Amino acid sequence: MKYGLTVVRKPTGWCHCFLPDCRLYMGNVGDFIPIRPTRCKLLPLLNIGRLGGPDPLDYISMYRNMGCAAQDVQEHWHYVSFGLSDLYGDNRVHEFTGTDGPSGFGFELTFRLKREAGETAPPTWPAELMQGLARYVFQSENTFCSGDHVSWHSPLDNSESRIQHMLLTEDPQIHPIQTPFGTVSFLQIVGVCAEELQASQQWNGQGILELMRGIQVAGGPWLITDMRRGETIFEIDPHLQQERVDQGIETEGSNLSGVSAKCVWDDLSRPPDDDEEDSRSICIGSQPRRLSNKDTEQIRETLRKGLEFNSKAALPPISSQKQNHDRAQSRKDSLESESSAAIVPHELVRTRQLESVHLKFNQESGTLLPLCLRGRLLHGRHFTYKSINGDTAITFVSTGVEGAFATEEHPYAAHGPWLQILLTEEFVEQMLGDLHELGSRDESKLPKEYSWPEKKLKISILPDSVFDNPLQ
Repeated sequence: MKYGLTVVRKPTGWCHCFLPDCRLYMGNVGDFIPIRPTRCKLLPLLNIGRLGGPDPLDYISMYRNMGCAAQDVQEHWHYVSFGLSDLYGDNRVHEFTGTDGPSGFGFELTFRLKREAGETAPPTWPAELMQGLARYVFQSENTFCSGDHVSWHSPLDNSESRIQHMLLTEDPQIHPIQTPFGTVSFLQIVGVCAEELQASQQWNGQGILELMRGIQVAGGPWLITDMRRGETIFEIDPHLQQERVDQGIETEGSNLSGVSAKCVWDDLSRPPDDDEEDSRSICIGSQPRRLSNKDTEQIRETLRKGLEFNSKAALPPISSQKQNHDRAQSRKDSLESESSAAIVPHELVRTRQLESVHLKFNQESGTLLPLCLRGRLLHGRHFTYKSINGDTAITFVSTGVEGAFATEEHPYAAHGPWLQILLTEEFVEQMLGDLHELGSRDESKLPKEYSWPEKKLKISILPDSVFDNPLQ
């Protein structure tokens, strides 16, 4: 990648909002954002991957943003992506579905990085970060939403920084726009520490972002990422954890309705040599069937509904009737769900009631079980673990969730490789007491085994290596 001022191709979508006089499209507020003196574009060496090049984004523009003294916003570098939305309208990269719907994936990424003293040019590592996120979107067709989190598990700039994960929110200056090829919103990447990511999972991303807006060194009103920040918001203000986050979890629960995870399940009620096709268990070392498109679509709807604060807790019904969805509608609504190919026709797979099940999670997935139980099920909601391999899913449901195929009479039920587990409030409280130690991430203590013989349920927390090398 290289610096340059040459545009590879002349886009005809929304780019005119940025390019005419080297000003960002910011409506009336653009008058106090002088960016003409330092404006450069980071261009891929080749065009977008779909047109023959290695990078999914056409290019990324970087601006020196002078901030806003009236709002106590410091000077920073502002990055804006081009390519997740439809820039050309010729169906080469994105299918054009009309001006009323989303343009391409319907959004672009932005990022704000604190400008260090003496810096005369913006660092280029955020461009690589944005390309990585865009690559995920193009490959999975999962879209991002405001409030989503991205578990990165590495300093965003490959340094020793504590900023190792990301939250997403609306860009405070660039508002959604209407283009000739549809609508485009702008989602800003915000770097966060591991403790802040965990709090956003347990409560909700928007709540943590609001706390960060109130702390200048943590981002301030425009949520500017400072890679040198050495303290979490909870270390800066110890009262936030108990007075805001814990209270929020207690009163509101969590709006995280599912995660992509390393997980599998076994049907312990059937002998291991039972080869009946539609009752086959999902186990490490086997070659399981993948989730059908219908199952994947229902899980997607499950996750979407779970992100709506005021929606009624319900699972959409399973239907064998083929539904027509245009491309824009079929794209996933958040990072937490992934598409997969259908191997077995959905209408040929019957729902089975199971007597006993064994759930297996890796360390990171296991630490979310208390969140699933306390933040979701005790609030009458549901929570889904979707295998990162697309071959299985586990959905926990409470008795208040409508439309589930697991019932109080038959709490363990499977539809192909999708398992649902219905837990009563009493059993949830019991499990929370037994699983309290899962907050520890010490892998030296793995594996961990938990069993409730009277409920015929077993949970194992296993090292990543077991999932990464299933045949060993």
